[in-house]
Amino acid sequence: MRRRDALTAKSERMTDLVLTNARLVLADEVVDGTLAVAGGLIHAVDQGRSHLPGAIDCEGDFLAPGLVELHTDNLEKHMLPRPSAHWPAVPAVVAHDLQIAAAGITTVFDAMAIGAVADDSVRIQRLGDMLDAIEAARRDHLLKAEHLLHLRCEISFPGLQDAVEALIDKPGVQLLSVMDHTPGQRQFTKLDSYKSYYMSKYNLSEAELERFVEERVADQERHAAPNRRMVVEAAHARALALASHDDATEAHVAEAVADGMTLAEFPTTVESAAASHAAGLAVMMGAPNLVRGGSHSGNVAAIDLARRGLLDTVSSDYAPAALLHAAMMLTDEVEAITLPQAIATVTRTPARAAGLEDRGELAEGLRADLIRVRDASHPVLRGVWRGGERIA
Repeated sequence: MRRRDALTAKSERMTDLVLTNARLVLADEVVDGTLAVAGGLIHAVDQGRSHLPGAIDCEGDFLAPGLVELHTDNLEKHMLPRPSAHWPAVPAVVAHDLQIAAAGITTVFDAMAIGAVADDSVRIQRLGDMLDAIEAARRDHLLKAEHLLHLRCEISFPGLQDAVEALIDKPGVQLLSVMDHTPGQRQFTKLDSYKSYYMSKYNLSEAELERFVEERVADQERHAAPNRRMVVEAAHARALALASHDDATEAHVAEAVADGMTLAEFPTTVESAAASHAAGLAVMMGAPNLVRGGSHSGNVAAIDLARRGLLDTVSSDYAPAALLHAAMMLTDEVEAITLPQAIATVTRTPARAAGLEDRGELAEGLRADLIRVRDASHPVLRGVWRGGERIA
């Protein structure tokens, strides 16, 4: 922090944007002050008001870093807004991007499922379309947020290795996660839960479901171990971040630690979350879990992990608007969590877990990805900037 006269002197020399009369959400405190931007970076941060011509009066609103989203399936909803209603890919990406920016998300990792438990999955059918459309929209400067790629690798999928090799060097790939959605594994340790979920999802008869389960178990036994090794080695060879997914036991966490992972996505039990947190993995839970008050699939509630000090980061998953809502909820629901700590769960911590050191905090020299928030009965976004440019 610098004195107000130092800020004024710097701001007079070279600024593109000055935001003043704001409650600045810094790494460990909230202060009334001013933030200046130059060349897309945070140029100065200080207490006190600026009287420079053109300074934007934030009227006492919070000013915080732009949100960082590591895992969202939101694009899929725009690709297929109704069953069998396939949408053109580039317009779908642009619509998804508008929703992301409007939620205050300035960096988004679009989660791409590489492999699925059913060969006719829409995720497989339109994967290439989604990747090509993101690349085209990025090239043609159609996007407001920065879009990076999160490859979700289903390790029981027979064609996973070929698919990963074809995709891992595409522009924007920054994060890989290892998933196993087969019966008896992780999210589906209880076979009854697995059968209920997939019978409903694919409208299977009892006989069809039994065959489906047998085939998935066989795929897991044949492909999971070599596929996991390949994904881990490929990620490390390219210095890409790695995440585990749906860990349920301490053994799962030990495997993630041995594989050099930095992020534990959606642990399903207190036991696995505690082991991940203790091992230094960033424990990530879903914002919808927080907003709704619990898991829709019967797994551990995110608020319970937060109260135990085991929640490090939050993802909007399938509901972009839930991300800021969930972060602000943490300060209301958990006495031990301060506003800077809550905001860190959706900014600095996910950025660092994904290897992004240039954003996620209001500090000089970092990217000027910013959100202006009015906190009333519900947090309301009043401005979003990426690299100092207004995007919402």
